[in-house]
Amino acid sequence: MRRQPWVMHFKPMRLLLIGGMLWAHLTLWATYPDKPIRLVIPSGSGGVTDLLARNLVLQLSKELGQQVFVENRPGASGITGSLFVANSAPDGYNLLMVFPTHVTNPSLFKKLPYDTLKSFQAVSLVSNVSSVFIVPQNSPANTIEQFIAYAKSNPTQLNFASVGSGSLGHLAAELFQMSTGITIAHIPYKGTPQAMTSILSGEVQMYFVASTSSALPLIQSGQVKALGVSSKERISLLPDVPAIAESVKGYEVTGWNGILSPAGTPGPIVDRLYQAIKKSVKSADFSEKLRQEGAIGVGSSPLEFQDMIKKDIDKWREVIQKTGISAQ
Repeated sequence: MRRQPWVMHFKPMRLLLIGGMLWAHLTLWATYPDKPIRLVIPSGSGGVTDLLARNLVLQLSKELGQQVFVENRPGASGITGSLFVANSAPDGYNLLMVFPTHVTNPSLFKKLPYDTLKSFQAVSLVSNVSSVFIVPQNSPANTIEQFIAYAKSNPTQLNFASVGSGSLGHLAAELFQMSTGITIAHIPYKGTPQAMTSILSGEVQMYFVASTSSALPLIQSGQVKALGVSSKERISLLPDVPAIAESVKGYEVTGWNGILSPAGTPGPIVDRLYQAIKKSVKSADFSEKLRQEGAIGVGSSPLEFQDMIKKDIDKWREVIQKTGISAQ
């Protein structure tokens, strides 16, 4: 049977089309970035993540040779900004800086408008930061062991502060209770200033402060006592304060910030961003700014960051389900 002319030319035309698409992608990768890059912060301006991001983009802009600018898109516990990036083109020009709510939201909310794992491409974990376990100045406890004994002898009389239900400080305290067998009532406050006031006044007997730098002046002046840090090891800002893990085996809670891009972002673009973030994190200026906040630069690979996200989702799901925590 004689082939129709259009059939004879179908395969060459298809190959030309595929070749053209590959060339377009290669051109995109080779020239990336050729315009400014937006880094979305799914929280308001002025917070720790916002400050970190604004310091980071100064270094990233130098490494990438293009302006990287911060855009705050707060709302719905980080969901609003995250959804914007999830729905953006996967071309490396819309990035998202996330923090622990990214991994707790899947358990705190019945349904999210995106898939926490499948809607995003992990790029790099930027930094880690430890929470600080503080108690009032007049607390009878001077060590973690003494606080545990104090709580066990007063099972219904102690309270702990947090900046909201489902916040990292709340989860850190719940994990501490689960790990030690103590029971302390939760009192959520609107923000760090209110929670700090409650610990200073003695209204609460325990508070996991997410920002070491915010607690440091009170600790140094003796207005509160720091009994432990939540990271696996001690931190440079408080070298004499033990890690909680030194008393409670396996205990570890780490705040963090990392960068994601929309799912489907080409590998060469992800690698370009990862390499730029890794260099930025190691720069002297940015490293010093992290140190002042009690944070540690990481610059992990995309695979390492994705693995950490998966593990944190599972870790906090167990705590949230066992304690019955729900979003505010």
